[in-house]
Amino acid sequence: MHPGRRRMNDNDKAKDFKKSIKSLIVYCRPYLVPILVAIILAIVSSILSIIGPDKLRSITNTITEGLLSGIDMDKIKSIALFLIIIYLISAIFGYIEQYIMAVVTNKFSKQLRKEITIKINNLPLKYFDKNSYGDILSRVTNDVDTLSMTLNQSLGNLVSSITLLIGSVIMMIVTNGIMALTAILSSIIGFFFMFQVISKSQKYFSRLQDEIGELNGHIEEMYSGHNVMIAYNGVDDANKKFASINDNIYNDVRKGQFLSGLMHPFMGFIGNFGYVCVCIVGAILTMNNSIDFGVIVAFMLYVRLFTQPLSQIAQAMSSLQSCAAASERVFEFLDEEEMPNEDNITKTLLRKDVVGSMEFKNVKFGYDEDKLIIKNFNVKVNPGDKIAIVGPTGAGKTTIVNLLMKFYDIKDGDILIDGISTKELTRKNIHDLFIMVLQDTWVFEGSIKENIRYNKNNVTDKQIEDVCKVVGLHHYIKSLPDGYNTVLYDNDTLSSGQKQLLTIARGMIEDAPFLILDEATSSVDTRTEELVQKAMDKLTEGRTSFIIAHRLSTIKNANLILMMQEGNIVEMGTHEELLKLRGKYAELYNSQFEKMED
Repeated sequence: MHPGRRRMNDNDKAKDFKKSIKSLIVYCRPYLVPILVAIILAIVSSILSIIGPDKLRSITNTITEGLLSGIDMDKIKSIALFLIIIYLISAIFGYIEQYIMAVVTNKFSKQLRKEITIKINNLPLKYFDKNSYGDILSRVTNDVDTLSMTLNQSLGNLVSSITLLIGSVIMMIVTNGIMALTAILSSIIGFFFMFQVISKSQKYFSRLQDEIGELNGHIEEMYSGHNVMIAYNGVDDANKKFASINDNIYNDVRKGQFLSGLMHPFMGFIGNFGYVCVCIVGAILTMNNSIDFGVIVAFMLYVRLFTQPLSQIAQAMSSLQSCAAASERVFEFLDEEEMPNEDNITKTLLRKDVVGSMEFKNVKFGYDEDKLIIKNFNVKVNPGDKIAIVGPTGAGKTTIVNLLMKFYDIKDGDILIDGISTKELTRKNIHDLFIMVLQDTWVFEGSIKENIRYNKNNVTDKQIEDVCKVVGLHHYIKSLPDGYNTVLYDNDTLSSGQKQLLTIARGMIEDAPFLILDEATSSVDTRTEELVQKAMDKLTEGRTSFIIAHRLSTIKNANLILMMQEGNIVEMGTHEELLKLRGKYAELYNSQFEKMED
């Protein structure tokens, strides 16, 4: 189980199940009219099917009477024609009902995926810190598909089966009370068995969906870190974990489907048992001249109509268990707490109006409520300054950037941009003011040109080439068969260093007043670093820049260096000033360069 996740007890599961059903009904409201039409068509189709046995009884009685006096063929033809018409209408209505349900359920799943996509973009980063990407993907793909497929296949059948069940009971009672009682009593045990099986098997279907999500998360982690797994001989451990999860899925599928599978043969037995009972009782009543032979024929069909829905209902309920488990996971995701709504924020800071000053005032923050990482961060930044943030791993450097970009909300204090609090600006507005070049390179499937121009349509090919010349990518790109139109996939078309240069070029295209460089040269060699450093110097011109770096050689020319430790600024000054202090910064710097100086 992913860190931060917990196993829910049975009471929590029951509450979430009821909540998921309510959510499913709410999300189905826009499709209520076509669903009701499909249900009505299914009911009408079933009712027409119920009329058939009564008409067959008329044919049987007519033939029986004809054996004594003469067969009335005209009457038989009339009844047969009527039967053909109602069965044909029933089939047409059934076809229309299936078509409507197919359209509605696919539109529903399409809307659900849209809602999930919107939800993903509105979730705070802390949610993704506690949940694996594979589990989230499983909810978007596997669970939504399960939900859509089950609703499409089971809802119409369930409605038709219930209608057939009720209709056949009414027709049996109207036809003959004794035989109706015989059929119902012989089949009533099936209802009790069906609900017992459903109550026992539901927990396995619920666990199954969770474990499929866990399996997808494990696979996603293993493939994304495949090289590391191979290098550290972690294949056996990964296979053991996969086998463990796979065994859990196997056991839950085996138990759940075994219990659900019991319903179909058992209901078949109940149907055949009712069929035999009706034949015996019907024969006795016929011998006593209480009923006609046609009544037995009709009841034989009614018993089939009565017991067949029981099997269909059992099968539909089995499928709906998977649907309930999937909907529980989907709506649990949709009910997750989102980032605070910003509709009430009306203030906007335009790029052209930004001066470039910034101030952190008594900023405090912790990922957990009871543990602060940033304890009391205070710094004032002048327009155009180059601010370097250094310190050991875990000191809070990247956290400062996350707070600055409003990825997380600060617990206490304030951050001001040109005197305006970030609390008064929307996240979208703040992101529009920054260029970000991160240590994690991100390249999507598309041409090199499209990757550099990402989300910016007013950039010419000449501008892209100029930027690539600055960062040193132009010569390599021109050597590729398709040049700037070369399509990048998840392969080794570009090395890690070249991908980082590409993200730097993407940042240079974006004309924003603030710049954040988070270990932007971590994946390049020393020679390439010199080229990138020149590009960085050009990129920082006229911009207020924040540079997070472990390579202290890249921040010597910074206007202000902040030495952080355990969430606090322990030293502050220029490179020369901090070396003269002979403190933490000097110790860190000397540890990197003492061998070179020797």
